[in-house]
Amino acid sequence: MPLLRHLPNLLTILRIALIPVLVALLLHGRYAAALQVFLVAGVSDALDGFIARRFDLCSRLGSLLDPLADKLLVVASALVLARLRLLPWWLALVVIGRDLVIVGGAVAYYRRTGGIEMAPSVLGKVNTFVQVVLVLAILVNGAGLAGLTALLPPLYAVTLALALVSGGEYVLVWGRKAGIFSRLKG
Repeated sequence: MPLLRHLPNLLTILRIALIPVLVALLLHGRYAAALQVFLVAGVSDALDGFIARRFDLCSRLGSLLDPLADKLLVVASALVLARLRLLPWWLALVVIGRDLVIVGGAVAYYRRTGGIEMAPSVLGKVNTFVQVVLVLAILVNGAGLAGLTALLPPLYAVTLALALVSGGEYVLVWGRKAGIFSRLKG
């Protein structure tokens, strides 16, 4: 049973370890293999969450590592796909900028209050889901498994809108919690 206790975190660490593999495959134009790695990472994400909840194995480390792994996977994918001109640079910068604003805000909040318990909002979860769908669509297209080129511009628009709106939501919610907006009024 000791292995089971650590299994969710081990799966999350596996997801983080897959990121350099994904990057290398993309940089070498091996889109079908990159798609497989991305899918394994997605399955490991679902599995670690299921195991942690089902067997009451949630941990503080897991609550930090899991969203970090998700963000690292999406950010690394966005950077490499933009470098390969498969994703517009402006969209990659918005996706990464949103995450930097949230992390910067979390650090500032922590420094100000000495603690933080962040839970993703519904909009934040939808944003991450759409970003994953966008990366999947680009990889499927790049692997030649389906012609999704016409689907990409609408996905860019939805990804942009969700990144801006969900990022703004985090700024407002955590700004209120920190009392920033009450000071601005007075």
